[in-house]
Amino acid sequence: MIKAIIFDLDNCLSAADEPGSALLEPVFDAIRQANRGTLPDEALETALADCWYHAMDFVAKKHGFSDEMLAAGWGMISQIRVTTPMRGYGDLPILVELRGDPFPMLFLVTSGFRQLQDSKVKALSIEQPFEQWFTEIHIDAIDEPSRTSKQAIFQTILNTHRLSPAEVMVVGDNPDSELAAGDRLGIATVQTLRPGVEKSDLATHHIQTLGELKALIER
Repeated sequence: MIKAIIFDLDNCLSAADEPGSALLEPVFDAIRQANRGTLPDEALETALADCWYHAMDFVAKKHGFSDEMLAAGWGMISQIRVTTPMRGYGDLPILVELRGDPFPMLFLVTSGFRQLQDSKVKALSIEQPFEQWFTEIHIDAIDEPSRTSKQAIFQTILNTHRLSPAEVMVVGDNPDSELAAGDRLGIATVQTLRPGVEKSDLATHHIQTLGELKALIER
């Protein structure tokens, strides 16, 4: 029986670029100015597009950013926050139906810069404050020295709530982040195939909508 579901945020419950593509443009401009020929223009733009799907440190390592490029992007994105309301994907109200007996506890675990991710959580609201939909909300803040990892946060949830991996599901889009962390812990993983998300064989299940998740749990 599934007793808990751990959700990712970006490209799972809301599109990372929902606040508008201009949100990260100052970050991208700073990285472009610091590039100084490290990456060809086409390769650089590919790397910047990846920032909508992966954390900054992951993108920098994957695409070979120089220390100057990473520092420029890091310094800029750490100051950014969402100031306009967000609604998330259209199927988000399903979360309300998933709360409470006989359905499982819901957790939100999102990686990124503390101020930006916290502002997204606060900007998301439909029928009630988004924070109230979850038993706990955790931000794996990559800009804080005390950062652990998503896997460590998942393990803490298991330990704190005395859950076995068989009683939990991890729902998200990223095979290099939450899906990999869940897999390493023996937790069933569900990949949300939102627009722009590439299907990964790492996931135990694949869904297009949260309505499918509800049906999956009920089975």
